[in-house]
Amino acid sequence: MKTQLFIGGEWRDGAEDGVIDVADPATGEVFAEIAAGTPADASEACDAAHEAQLAWAEVAPRDRSETLRRCWEVLMEHHTELAELIVREHGKPMADAKGEIAYAAEFFRWNAEETVRIRGTLAHAPAGANRILVHHPPVGVVVMITPWNFPAAMITRKLAPALGAGNGVVIKPPKETPLTALRIADLITEAGVPGGLVNVVPTLDSESWFDAAVDHQRVRMVSFTGSTEVGRVLLRRSADRVLKTVMELGGNAPFVVFDDADLDQAVEGAMVAKMRHSAETCTAANRFLVEAGVAAEFAARLAAAMRDVKVGSGFEDGVTCGPLINPTAVDDVDALVQGAMDAGATVELGGRRIDRPGNFYEPTVLADVAAESPIAQAEIFGPVAPIITFTDVDRMIEIANDTEMGLTGYVYTRDLGKGLAVSERIQAGMIGLNRGSVSDPAAPFGGMKQSGLGREGSTEGIYEFCETQYIATDW
Repeated sequence: MKTQLFIGGEWRDGAEDGVIDVADPATGEVFAEIAAGTPADASEACDAAHEAQLAWAEVAPRDRSETLRRCWEVLMEHHTELAELIVREHGKPMADAKGEIAYAAEFFRWNAEETVRIRGTLAHAPAGANRILVHHPPVGVVVMITPWNFPAAMITRKLAPALGAGNGVVIKPPKETPLTALRIADLITEAGVPGGLVNVVPTLDSESWFDAAVDHQRVRMVSFTGSTEVGRVLLRRSADRVLKTVMELGGNAPFVVFDDADLDQAVEGAMVAKMRHSAETCTAANRFLVEAGVAAEFAARLAAAMRDVKVGSGFEDGVTCGPLINPTAVDDVDALVQGAMDAGATVELGGRRIDRPGNFYEPTVLADVAAESPIAQAEIFGPVAPIITFTDVDRMIEIANDTEMGLTGYVYTRDLGKGLAVSERIQAGMIGLNRGSVSDPAAPFGGMKQSGLGREGSTEGIYEFCETQYIATDW
């Protein structure tokens, strides 16, 4: 298990006084110590990425593509090992961890195919004086800041297209889950990614680390996944050097259930949209907007499904909900639940933290929640489902859109026309229509409003890591 900094293709010790403790969320016990990088380390990593990127950009697209495909193969060869590492440092159930590794690896295979399809254009200027030649060179050095909830996938979703486009990369993984990032760097180096092209520098001082990185003259882009609050700060700081940015930020997804919905299907989708990865996802269903005619039945069915959820360590057989990431996360979720209860919400199930070692909270269903209550306005990031009843579709759309977030939404109805019409009115970058999951490497992932800028995945994803250059010529 690598615990050092990865800079310039070498494993290096950090400063003597810089150590990151990595704790198992299921027990609270520290099981690893990771080197903590300094601002100087971040700057040195940017130098290394720049030097390696110059040569990498000259590599033929087909050869870059083959390297990415080999990365996919190597990650899949270490599928179980990586999943076990995620369970240990993040706590998610083993089945979810294995699913994440397959998803994470797939970004390398998808972008291996996209790497050889970066297109340019050639046109005749309307005035007839010259030709218009457009192509897409790499940005250069990209700084990536990734979150703890998907220790592998949130790295590869950025890293694979960045490498495919010909860039060099410096990654700051979260201090909660740095081990997966370090292991991925180790494995892709084994797969043939040139030394220095990918650098991983965990840190305890994120602000100073980021200042050093964005002020480095070779850095041209910042790609961030995390909270909207932090995203705003990073955008302001990136503006000092007019850096290109891609931001995948917070969510507050509405999950709409109409009277005519197939309730079995809706509950099944709700369990995926809410509880996948222990409910700690930005795409998680955050507010359940249920039409009055089926509200009571849906609440009862959802509570029954949540009652069957087994909570525990991700290593335990049958566990489908692991611990939250840290004690603060438990406190935040509990405060939202208690606030909703004080405001008159009905507890269908749960509503308490679990009295055992680790950061566990009961799967919870709350009915009769007011649309304006704090729990309906905040990103819960925990196994709590607040249900808001509606009778008027226009008012429901107002509630669904009454948030600065616009990442994901879900709609359940047997009427496809109605479902499509409502989906178009919800201000979110992604909609699951009669589906509880939307993520796919082949689909454009991203949000509207303050849920982000740019798109990851699909064909759009690799172009985010490219510039557009126009050459005027004639012959």
